[in-house]
Amino acid sequence: MSTARKQGSLYTQRTGALARIEFGHPASNSFTSDLLGRLEKELDRASDDPEVAAILLQSEGDRAFCAGASFDELLEIGTEEEGAVFFSGFARVINAMRRCRKPIVARVHGKVVGGGVGLVAACDYAFASEAASVRLSEISLGIAPLVIAPAVARKAGVAGLAELSLSPDQWKSAYWALEKGLYARVFETRKELDEESEFFAAKLASYSPAALSALKNALWEGTGHWQELLARRAAETGKLALSETTQATLRKFKEKK
Repeated sequence: MSTARKQGSLYTQRTGALARIEFGHPASNSFTSDLLGRLEKELDRASDDPEVAAILLQSEGDRAFCAGASFDELLEIGTEEEGAVFFSGFARVINAMRRCRKPIVARVHGKVVGGGVGLVAACDYAFASEAASVRLSEISLGIAPLVIAPAVARKAGVAGLAELSLSPDQWKSAYWALEKGLYARVFETRKELDEESEFFAAKLASYSPAALSALKNALWEGTGHWQELLARRAAETGKLALSETTQATLRKFKEKK
């Protein structure tokens, strides 16, 4: 069951050396700025916890895995500063995942949109169900997925990023995401997904923490510049959100709400 809390929910459960972080929001598990900030802090805590060796990231409910950033907050952007702050939410979370000393495994049970795709791409290993199709709809709104682009391209390549982001009205199947490298394994049923991701994450957490940390550093080698890069990309996207084209598109959405 999904949370009814307007600011969303975030829970961490520990079993041995495995930390399960679960997020939720009534709007298709989208992220408010507040919820992104809480996730960033929780990832940092897990990274610093000597008792944690691996992290399993999942979301609530049985429908969407993550609908990206809060659309309601996007509609409220009025200045470039507000835009930069809004779009820096996923930048900070992706950087927290990048610098986290523990491997992060994603359990993706449903559709993934926008920033949610970046979240999955920033995980070190991702399990998904057949229902976990992906889409980047930003261009259709007059903005661009600049913040998550480095994470998506790192997994799916520049060609995969282009194919996904330049067709904002098309859902790409879970098997497309598997072929491109966004997912490591795809399962026919939710039951299989839950069982296999749980088994894998628990097994991973049983390995040497030092070895896992060393491997994590190797996997993310060459991304130290992302701290500055993603912050700059957030500011660029904030400016796009205030463009005449984007504002006209957003006004149409406001009228429908």
